[in-house]
Amino acid sequence: MAPPLSSWPWASLGIYKYFLLGPLVWKVAQEWAEQGGAPLGSPWLHLLALFSARGLTYQFWFSYSNMLFLTRRRRVVPDGVDFRQVDHEWDWDNFLVLQTLIGAALVNGPLPLLPGLKDLRVWDPRGLGIALLLHVGFSEPVFYWAHRALHGAPLFGRYHAGHHSTPVTQPLTAGFGTPLEALLLTLTMGVPLAGAFLMGAGSLGLVYVHLLTFDYLRSMGYSNVEVISHRVFEAVPPLRYLIYTPTYLSLHHREKDSNFCLFMPLFDLLGGTLNSKSWELQKEIYKGKNDGVPEFVFLVHVVDIMSSMHVPFVLRSISSVPFENHLILLPFWPVALVYGMLMWCCSKTFLVSFYYLRGRLHQTWSVPRHGFQYFIPAAKAGINRQIELAILRADRMGVKVLSLAALNKNEALNGGGTLFVDKHPDLRVRVVHGNTLTAAVILNEIPSNTKEVFLTGATSKLGRAIALYLCRKKIRVIMLTMSSERFLKIQREAPAEFQQYLVQVTKYQAAQNCKTWLVGKWLSPREQRWAPPGTHFHQFVVPPIIGFRRDCTYGKLAAMRLPKDVQGLGSCEYSMERGVVHACHAGGVVHFLEGWEHHEVGALDVDRIDVVWKAALKHGLTPV
Repeated sequence: MAPPLSSWPWASLGIYKYFLLGPLVWKVAQEWAEQGGAPLGSPWLHLLALFSARGLTYQFWFSYSNMLFLTRRRRVVPDGVDFRQVDHEWDWDNFLVLQTLIGAALVNGPLPLLPGLKDLRVWDPRGLGIALLLHVGFSEPVFYWAHRALHGAPLFGRYHAGHHSTPVTQPLTAGFGTPLEALLLTLTMGVPLAGAFLMGAGSLGLVYVHLLTFDYLRSMGYSNVEVISHRVFEAVPPLRYLIYTPTYLSLHHREKDSNFCLFMPLFDLLGGTLNSKSWELQKEIYKGKNDGVPEFVFLVHVVDIMSSMHVPFVLRSISSVPFENHLILLPFWPVALVYGMLMWCCSKTFLVSFYYLRGRLHQTWSVPRHGFQYFIPAAKAGINRQIELAILRADRMGVKVLSLAALNKNEALNGGGTLFVDKHPDLRVRVVHGNTLTAAVILNEIPSNTKEVFLTGATSKLGRAIALYLCRKKIRVIMLTMSSERFLKIQREAPAEFQQYLVQVTKYQAAQNCKTWLVGKWLSPREQRWAPPGTHFHQFVVPPIIGFRRDCTYGKLAAMRLPKDVQGLGSCEYSMERGVVHACHAGGVVHFLEGWEHHEVGALDVDRIDVVWKAALKHGLTPV
């Protein structure tokens, strides 16, 4: 049997736990209807407003700390947050639900402990001074000794071990814990407020200021990013005992026997638990001690406004699962639009996420351009300029391989990366489009007994390579293309004895008896109707086609699962499953792991398809 207060009573409700706040919403709705407008004096409304504002405080700090293009040089622990930690901390906001319910109970019952709670003045400066004194005199020492007690046996194993099971602290980690820990936190937060009210100095403003400041400092400490310069502490030495830092708290999470304070290291000094490394390490980290140079970079781009919210620094719960158009994202659409426009104006690549493979740093950079811009002729030069700047930056940093994603290697845009390699022949970084492995993945999905395939996008880089590979296997390739010149050029590349297996067609009707379609060009519902029942659509088109036919099956974009020893990966790559990346991404990884010195740009070398495939399997990448 689990110890009391070690698990949440609504743990089985999942997302439906928010319905526990339904009575508050109902009360606000009733008062709104009665007053004919927003009930600004309603305590229920303020409880809901505080719940939202406090949650956003943790969320905004989470977003900032994970904007790696701003914070990577000042990260305390350089490791990434993996899926295990994301799932472990999924219900981090349970304490907010609990404290809101406690607030509702205090409002609903006129307890003598908090007189006047239903009729608060807007502001009383005396209350802030009283709350501050009570925080220093009561909350800090009580939290310190209670925290030390939680680290003793058997309390640690029963109540506190879960909070310490995550090696990389995040603002959301601050809220994760057991009900006992949440009640302890509620006590340390609530006593200063209660004292101010009992002394007749309580106010609505004090409630907001005290709670949001408390949450702000908690989020800052758990942010894993240094935000206060070491020069400030050197200029005012006593300040280091009045405010903690993310480094200070991180040492507690890693070593567990020091730095127990709430916000003020003074109490660790008095209690003899101050870690002597706290300030020197903080100085080193602020100066960039953990700023690592990646050896592999995958240069991605945004598909549309909705998918731009799938990046790891927006909503961790959303980015840790394959992308879908969730209704919860709709209210944030205007924010994403403005942010996207800001990125366009800045016109700089930025670091989105990272992971470690074989102990080496792999990073994902992003070009701040949406998918539709790649098809605007006027935007071509600007997009290429941003890709070029990213390549040159990677070259200066010492990156070994940079792989181009999807539209960043579009043939019409830059010839599959050829433009940059030709313009900068002395590049040390290897530029890779990864399409060789993409072709290998698609080809290895085709059943071995297949005798005929229908190929759209037949004269593209991938289409050409697939056609030439299959014809050598004596598989008839029906190539849809209007250009006889381009078809003949590809046909002449095939050995003479296999050229007969390449057939040009100009209409979809020609494939009405072929059940294996290789799709490299977007298909409308009208075009898909020519496929016979039972057809499987293999895809290498961006964006992927929509499955309109219920009597057919649709493959996903070519992808591979990363090796099992990958570390720090906590977000999904677009619509891919956890741990799965697009084949072009995987192709760059293989290029790096093999140490190949050539650029992989422009036309595909058909003879290397099997070589790259075997290398991928050798390094532990597996087909999905």
